[in-house]
Amino acid sequence: MKFMKLGSRPDTFYSSEAVRSVSSEVSSDLIIQVKGCRYLLHKFPLLSKCIRLQKLCSETPETSSQHQTLQLPDFPGGLDAFELCAKFCYGITITLSAHNIVAARCAAEYLQMTEEVEKGNLIYKLEVFLNSCILQGWKDSIVTLQTTKAFPLWSEELGITARCIEAIASKVLCNPSKVSLSHSYSRRGGRDDVSCNGGGGGGDSQRQSLKPVNKGWWAEDMAELGLDLYWRTMIAVKSGGRVKSSLVGEALKIYAARWLPKIQVPSVPIGPGSDSDSDSGDEANNSNSKHRLILESIINLLPAEKGAVTCSFLLKLLKAANILNASSTSKVDLARRVGLQLEEANVNDLLIPSVSYLSGGLIYDVELVMIILEQFMLQGQSPPISPPRSKLGFERRQRSRSAENIDLDFQESRRSSSASHSSKLKVAKLVDSYLQVIARDVNLPLSKFLVIAETIPEFSRPDHDDLYRAIDIYLKAHPDMNKTERKRLCRTLNCKKLSVEACMHAAQNELLPLRVVVQVLFFEQARSAMAGGGKVTELPSNIKALLASHGINPSRPGAPLSTTASVAAEDQWSSISGLKSPKSKLSTLRMKLAEDDDDLDGVDLQSEGGLGSRSSKFKAFCAIPSRPKKMFSKFLSINRSSSEKHRE
Repeated sequence: MKFMKLGSRPDTFYSSEAVRSVSSEVSSDLIIQVKGCRYLLHKFPLLSKCIRLQKLCSETPETSSQHQTLQLPDFPGGLDAFELCAKFCYGITITLSAHNIVAARCAAEYLQMTEEVEKGNLIYKLEVFLNSCILQGWKDSIVTLQTTKAFPLWSEELGITARCIEAIASKVLCNPSKVSLSHSYSRRGGRDDVSCNGGGGGGDSQRQSLKPVNKGWWAEDMAELGLDLYWRTMIAVKSGGRVKSSLVGEALKIYAARWLPKIQVPSVPIGPGSDSDSDSGDEANNSNSKHRLILESIINLLPAEKGAVTCSFLLKLLKAANILNASSTSKVDLARRVGLQLEEANVNDLLIPSVSYLSGGLIYDVELVMIILEQFMLQGQSPPISPPRSKLGFERRQRSRSAENIDLDFQESRRSSSASHSSKLKVAKLVDSYLQVIARDVNLPLSKFLVIAETIPEFSRPDHDDLYRAIDIYLKAHPDMNKTERKRLCRTLNCKKLSVEACMHAAQNELLPLRVVVQVLFFEQARSAMAGGGKVTELPSNIKALLASHGINPSRPGAPLSTTASVAAEDQWSSISGLKSPKSKLSTLRMKLAEDDDDLDGVDLQSEGGLGSRSSKFKAFCAIPSRPKKMFSKFLSINRSSSEKHRE
């Protein structure tokens, strides 16, 4: 850190009780009161350099006392700053650095120590030191800017704050090797004292070799600034246009870690009926207000470019915004930013705590997640923006476009669409895992669960195992659901996309509607018959029609109906390990027959050939043997007997 020494005489100031005096053969003739302290000084050295003291002495009537008293109640900088100025007038050695130059400059301005009264006065020397030394160094500029907070009005009027911000921003925008002081070196404990009047100047070259050249070297030191100064400095850095948005985002992340503590949901609701102490409540509210202001400022400083900050950091800010009750504009802005890069998130990131939980609300704020999903789905609806083509190239393409160009454009389009499809697949898995967590909340309404589940398009879910798991958890957490609600819940489930393990679990799940169980059993039996080489072409017309209605091609007996072969061991359901026998499955179905017959409207087993009444046909369908292939032989035998009866 750079410093400057002025004066050559030894320090002769001393204290006696509450009075500061100067050892001199000449008796003092001036008393100056500053901040409750009295200074016994001499008129000649002070008045010869301070215009303000000259005016005050001329305006103060002289008394019979040998001392003339002056009051300086609004003196900036306090006792230390006044004493620096007084010692300068006496020629006593003073040391100036980034820590005290702002206070000394404000005090000198107050005393009007200008060139009008004496050449080479204190203001001139301070300005030279500030511009030629302090503002040329990185660490000195940071420290000086921090000290301006104690004298905001004076610093603004003298232009010190603006000059410090400009100096810091210029160093961020230039190559780090051109900055005379590296923050990393000073933090390693290196000696940074560099005199601007001769002493210690030989250490610059050594320091230059020790400095690292990494692009984000400035973020940690800038994080020490208060919010107002940091805001103005970051605006200056961003307006320069030469710093990458990713570096700005990383700097904001460092600042958030420095000033935003680990925020948790309050364990006790704060409100009119709270029994907490009023003083502690006021203190907490003041702290929350301060943190809220910091948080909203960070949100406003976030770069607009996608990917400038990580999705995880955005979701952490969103959690803090929800807990600190930030403005709805800030929360929606964060939610939209998250939606643009949602494929980077994980389930824990999306678990945004809800502050209404303690008052009977939801555990997690699902409405913000709904906004995030909506924004994610919207970006796929806008056509991709292609780079602009030159007019000459466009005219040439209009006249004659080669096959090579057509193939290139096709490959680019396919690559763009596949990337979008890949992100949708990741988000679909993320949403299904998220649904499994929030499904345990007994206060979660069915409508919100369905909105989140149905946001994902059908093609983004190659299998529905995770979705089925979420539905099963929701049914267990909400046992009071009626039949209509259970039907509505299962409407998003595609039984054809369930794995073998999921089908076996669903067939024994007594919480599912009967229609879903029947569909699961039918598609699983059809899959087993087709995979086992059964002659599907010999199936009756009514079964073929049913297969076709569900998108199954009967002419391809070897193709399985599901691409999912198995489920990871940790994702298997607990009841799979103890599978029920076919008799238990049949008993489960018979028990479900007590429900209304309209549950079977979606599985129409009637055909032109006729299988008798709906009840008899369904009972025959439910008579499931131990081996899957026998199911279709059962249908064939029933069909033959019915045909013979019709012939008679």
